[in-house]
Amino acid sequence: MKKIGSLLMALMMVFSYTPVMAAEGDIVDVAVTNGSFTTLVAALTEAELVSALQGEGPFTVFAPTDAAFEKLLNALGISAGDLLAHPDLSKVLLYHVVSGRILSTDLSDGMMAPTLNGNNITIDLSDGVKINDANVVSADVSATNGVIHVIDTVLVPSDFVLSQPIPEEAPAVAANPSIVEIALGNDDFSMLVALLQRAGLVEALMAEGPFTVFAPTNAAFESLLSQLGISAETLMAQPDLSKVLLYHVISGQVLSTDLTEGLRAGTLNGNEVVASISNGVKINSSNVIMADIMASNGVVHVIDQVLVPDDFTLVEVNQAVTAVPKTGEINILGISLIGISFIVGSYAWAIRKRKSEI
Repeated sequence: MKKIGSLLMALMMVFSYTPVMAAEGDIVDVAVTNGSFTTLVAALTEAELVSALQGEGPFTVFAPTDAAFEKLLNALGISAGDLLAHPDLSKVLLYHVVSGRILSTDLSDGMMAPTLNGNNITIDLSDGVKINDANVVSADVSATNGVIHVIDTVLVPSDFVLSQPIPEEAPAVAANPSIVEIALGNDDFSMLVALLQRAGLVEALMAEGPFTVFAPTNAAFESLLSQLGISAETLMAQPDLSKVLLYHVISGQVLSTDLTEGLRAGTLNGNEVVASISNGVKINSSNVIMADIMASNGVVHVIDQVLVPDDFTLVEVNQAVTAVPKTGEINILGISLIGISFIVGSYAWAIRKRKSEI
């Protein structure tokens, strides 16, 4: 009787969890629109597992939050970039996926379930609900092709090896992070990252480039939402969202020292931006508040206003996005996962070198 009572109590705790996201779309859609899984989404993209989790399924996914990934990175003493580049990344991610739809009501204490990487996970109901050592913090988040249970710790298979030792005679040379890693590593770009993921533009900016990105801060997006009188959800659902984001990217690496007064440059959405250096540095009417953040595939300039192309029209939409992060709430790792993705166009930036630094 005591064992049955403990089991019922554990299940009641599962039911008491408040879902962190609504059941909209497939498993990947739910993760992207929520905004608390930017690292997970970036990792799935890097491991080329997105299309698999958009399949018919059904699947059961134990989804670590951004905070869970940050905890893992700190424990391993690595960056998100190191994790994304790990050859066994897909094995770690597949250790979080079980075939079939398993609800909290299907769990039993000591139950073992095989994951898609071939190893088993163990369910523990003796003190709340745990998957291995990870606590389930929100259960039974439904998706069209399965169910998601949110966990506070990344599940690491026992056969995972971090890396091979580097020979002393060949020390590793630190490389600049990519544009995506820079964006994901700064909490002040959490809104930008969420919008880029929603628009499906992250993967392209992982490309070789080079790109120049004018990155609006969370405060810049808050200002835009206030001016338009809309919510972040409405902005996410705009059909021209990708056009607005691509208006912040040009092809090529352009440093602040390359700018000249009145310089016009074609962006990847087809429209031009105008540079001004007469009173500080401006792109259109937006101030550059931090310049020349070097990346492995380009450069990032931080701006205080969102650049809105002249042909952007705000439309009423049926919002499919039901949860987006409030700016600054996404605790994104030293980076992972979640930049602007952009297709390399044929636009060229006509510039002249400026000898004096700005």
